[in-house]
Amino acid sequence: MKKIRAGIIGAGFVGPLHMEAARRLGYVDFVGIATSNLASAQQKAERYGISMAFENYAQLLEDPTIDAVHICTPNHLHYPVVMAAIDAGKHVICDKPLALSAAEAREMRDAAKRKGVVNAVTFNYRFNALVQQAHALVAKGELGKVQFVHGCYLQDWLLFETDFSWRLEADKGGVTSSVGDIGSHWCDTAQFISGLQITRVLSSLSTMVQVRKKPKGSREAFASGEGKEEHEEFLVTSDDLGSVLVEFDNGAKGAFSVGQVCPGHKNDLQVEVNGSRSSLKWVQERPDELWLGYRDRANATLLRDASLMDEAVRGYVNLPGGHGEGWADAFKNLMSSIYSFIAAGYSPSSDADKITFPTFEDGYRANCVVDAIVRSNQNRSMWTTVEY
Repeated sequence: MKKIRAGIIGAGFVGPLHMEAARRLGYVDFVGIATSNLASAQQKAERYGISMAFENYAQLLEDPTIDAVHICTPNHLHYPVVMAAIDAGKHVICDKPLALSAAEAREMRDAAKRKGVVNAVTFNYRFNALVQQAHALVAKGELGKVQFVHGCYLQDWLLFETDFSWRLEADKGGVTSSVGDIGSHWCDTAQFISGLQITRVLSSLSTMVQVRKKPKGSREAFASGEGKEEHEEFLVTSDDLGSVLVEFDNGAKGAFSVGQVCPGHKNDLQVEVNGSRSSLKWVQERPDELWLGYRDRANATLLRDASLMDEAVRGYVNLPGGHGEGWADAFKNLMSSIYSFIAAGYSPSSDADKITFPTFEDGYRANCVVDAIVRSNQNRSMWTTVEY
């Protein structure tokens, strides 16, 4: 297979994970990197075995040998960098959330469509094998009519006042932190499993740690400051906790909570779907298990094993049953879905039926849901229509 030459823009927490997942495919070469400055890019290039370091993303995008680019910058840079990459004719893989607002995301989606480039956003939880299995069971009608979809996404990495991230700065991360950062993942995963779209929301968002100690120097993502660094007080305006009621396009109801200040919850994404005949539940921290619930017979737990799963989703299983798979394997499955489409020479316009990955359309729709959640909270928790 012909090698695909990729570039990466931004290499903080998630950038190296993009590279690791795509490199596992065996036919993706990362040949260029751009970060905040040339010195940083050179350092990261040496660390990750990349041949070219660029002073800025514009120079990387000018390189005609680079086929695809990964956008792994802070959220506020997604729009300008993605638009420049599209203009340069590159295939674009952008980390989530796609943009700071639905308006920005719509422009990005439309620009990619006009240019005809492959476009993807990294809603990676879809690509856990048992999430695919859950989707298949719902699609086949095994649960009956979907009536209730609920769950949570809870973390504790922002529990202390010394915890800090650019995600809390509204000009960089957006007006919402917990909803935009992890709530968008919950909504995408819930909608993918259920096959439904969220149409209305009612939200209550809170900022539990209102004043934080912002480090004056740099800090690795998700690292605890523990009060050892020089810092300044920072007034937080974005949410770190929230609860949302939702309605779906088939009339089903739903509810979920998000929080980044919940002790003991490291990356606790849970989605449960209750149908008129049976239920299912998937928990990200136990990714090899899918709970199945019944009224008239014993409940069961399906363990990830290709021989026990729907034939259509067996390709998402990387290892034999009993060999644990998790976050990194799902991310590899996502990259495989994107890059196999690129390698085949497919076009998003003429080969849309072959797209199995989340596109900028999905990113746009997620931004629409997040915007509606924010508006609902601003309007004293009123029911708010999602404007797609």
